[in-house]
Amino acid sequence: MSTTTSATPVWTDRKRPFWLFGAVIVALPLYAFAGYSLTGWGLFWWLGPIFVYGVIPLLDRLRGTDADNPPESRVPSLSQERYYRWAVYVAIPIQYLSFIVGTWIAVSQNLAWWELLGLLLTVGGVSGAAINIGHELGHATDRLDRWLAKIALAPVIYGHFYVEHNRGHHVRVATPEDPASARFGETFWEFLPRCLSGSIASAWNIEKRRLAKQGHSVWHWSNDNLQSWGLSALILIAMTAWLGWIALPFMLLQAAYGGSLLEVVNYLEHYGLRREQRADGSFERCQPHHSWNSNHIVTNLFLYHLQRHSDHHANPTRPYQSLRHFEEAPQLPSGYASMILLAYFPPLWFKVMNPKVVAHHRGDMSRANIKPELRERVLAQYAGRKAA
Repeated sequence: MSTTTSATPVWTDRKRPFWLFGAVIVALPLYAFAGYSLTGWGLFWWLGPIFVYGVIPLLDRLRGTDADNPPESRVPSLSQERYYRWAVYVAIPIQYLSFIVGTWIAVSQNLAWWELLGLLLTVGGVSGAAINIGHELGHATDRLDRWLAKIALAPVIYGHFYVEHNRGHHVRVATPEDPASARFGETFWEFLPRCLSGSIASAWNIEKRRLAKQGHSVWHWSNDNLQSWGLSALILIAMTAWLGWIALPFMLLQAAYGGSLLEVVNYLEHYGLRREQRADGSFERCQPHHSWNSNHIVTNLFLYHLQRHSDHHANPTRPYQSLRHFEEAPQLPSGYASMILLAYFPPLWFKVMNPKVVAHHRGDMSRANIKPELRERVLAQYAGRKAA
């Protein structure tokens, strides 16, 4: 939105007060507890899945998209406004309160199995959202922010993400070498174990190489993976000491579900996209057309503009409030909250997304990142369809 003065246009962020929605969503277990306490309705424990898979996609559909970009002249001052950082900070204590209260409810209340399952998915959904908090803070240059990123990742036991995402995924994104870039024809259920195992191994090797240059063992205390996993261990031990061993399976299962939410987002962000490889084996610089984007405003508000993924990869340290829409970036048909549902059902995903990948590459599938076992078949299927 622009308003004009006698001097120069002044851009204002119409979404400014709504960036607090990221903190709102991590309180879902607390809302569920309040609703159950007032009514006794077990359905409240399913508030997380209902909100993520139902309410947000509906609001995305009703509210639509927003392609408004801040002018470059406004970016420096916008990036320095502390309000936007505090909008992320405030989510962390709420996330922890939700995790602690949710785990306490799981072991202290006599819930039916289906109520316990709903609670697990609601708490795990918060953990999944918290990975995005860690993602935003992990890209910051401030030391405090980086430690807060590790703290946000601790309950979901995803400390390796702090290392692999920043120093692995951002280097190899949209290449066959990247475990977090999904390949054309690869289902989410195939992608999930490949990405998880590949990302953990990559994070370990990245830190091993860094520490070796400093003359340290990979087991040195400054290993970022060990620091992050150590925080997770402390939380699990403390919660187990308080609530008993019965709390441990709940915490591990909610973490597994939370991690899967990150990986399904990884799956859709670069599906079938590939950077061109140069003659020397290196890859071209990451461009806006190497990420799937979405401007659906509601999901973007809850995820701190994560869906403006092209600008994020081009400028990793650019804060979320300054990320831009690019016309040349391929667009998802809906927001992430809707697309992850499609990803769970491969036939539906392939029906919707495979034609978009082909169209994006203008029929030249030799430019796509294809599942290796399918590559020859796909190239033969689309031979001769290259657009002029």
